[in-house]
Amino acid sequence: MTRRLFGTDGVRGQANKFPMTAELALRLGAAAGRYFRPVGGGAHRVVIGKDTRLSCYMLENALTAGLTSTGMSVFLLGPVPTPAVGFLTRSMRADLGVMISASHNPHQDNGIKFFGPDGFKLSDAAEAEIEALLDAEIQLAQAVNIGRAKRIEDGRGRYQEYVKTSFPAGLRLDGLKVVIDCANGAAYRAAPEVLWELGAEVISVGVSPNGTNINQMCGSTYTQTAAEAVVAHQAHVGIALDGDADRVMILDEWGEVADGDQIMALLAARWADEGRLRGSTLVATVMSNLGLERFLQGRGLRLERTAVGDRYVVEAMRRGGWNLGGEQSGHIVMTDYATTGDGLLAALQFLAEMVRTGAPASQLVRQFAKVPQLLKNVRFAEGARPLDAPAVQAVIEANRDRLAGQGRLLIRKSGTEPLIRVMAECEDEALLGQVVDEIVEAVRAAV
Repeated sequence: MTRRLFGTDGVRGQANKFPMTAELALRLGAAAGRYFRPVGGGAHRVVIGKDTRLSCYMLENALTAGLTSTGMSVFLLGPVPTPAVGFLTRSMRADLGVMISASHNPHQDNGIKFFGPDGFKLSDAAEAEIEALLDAEIQLAQAVNIGRAKRIEDGRGRYQEYVKTSFPAGLRLDGLKVVIDCANGAAYRAAPEVLWELGAEVISVGVSPNGTNINQMCGSTYTQTAAEAVVAHQAHVGIALDGDADRVMILDEWGEVADGDQIMALLAARWADEGRLRGSTLVATVMSNLGLERFLQGRGLRLERTAVGDRYVVEAMRRGGWNLGGEQSGHIVMTDYATTGDGLLAALQFLAEMVRTGAPASQLVRQFAKVPQLLKNVRFAEGARPLDAPAVQAVIEANRDRLAGQGRLLIRKSGTEPLIRVMAECEDEALLGQVVDEIVEAVRAAV
């Protein structure tokens, strides 16, 4: 069974254009409600969280209508991080969790992603079955069994208290000056409050959402804002989250950025020393730098690579029984604490290491030397298939041969945007540039 609507992270698109319309959201809610509604009696409940995009109001109402029409009672959390939805789905014994967000994308985009009753994102197979229900006549609940909807005022607070329990007992953030950039997104209240309650002096940026400024010149994909604040306030460290706070970038006291690979290296080494790293294995995607793999090998640890997407990282972790994984883009997954990537939780682990060691952030964020890596994107029109063009395939294969034994080449279509991503790694930076540019030009010609 194939999926048409679902990508690597739920259904996503531009608001008020298919598939991100109120009509489709209503039908999708009804299909998901029909799929998750338990057979025979009992509570039928779903929690819905959202980020701060203007279109979230529209989609939230449409999803609620669809879900209640099939007998699901809806609990509306308001703006909360994506990992809060995973946590609260399980904590509140819900049958289903829904997050309305397009993560790091601009405000005009939006998305819908589902969590199962265990708090984990749905599998490809489950998403395909929900899609199949969209094409059928959905069985609606009898009038007496239509679900109710109500707002939950303490959902964010429950999540904040849980996140604080992940911080090592006996440690505090007293004396640390921390810049937190919330990308005008879902964590604009939760993240600063948690840091302050743990003792930090907090400088907040990106905490004034207006519906259209999410991820706009702020957050994990635009770290200049956080870097400027770190330098201006002489902060010890900076934390940059994305719009739904499931990914993070760490900035040292000089405003220099560390990506997810460096954070994972730090945590993997620490957990291995403590005997906490299950299977001596870190799970990451094919995008993670070769330097990370060499770093782990030098410590007798193993890197398990997956397809791009934090859901595939989590699936591999669950299959292998491993407890640490993530993506270079800043998704850090720690299944001892959470069911999905959690930027705030990962940031707290980094801050705990600063407190424990007394080392400056600049020392902790440089765990290994990166192999030179170059990534370029080529945008294409919806429906186009530039990677199928024989001329493009020929250029890719020729350059793959040029890199043989010297580096890596990865060409893929983005799962969330109409982009072809061309990435290569090679110690020879001149060759690296030539390889990427040749492939990019071939793809552009095909587009």
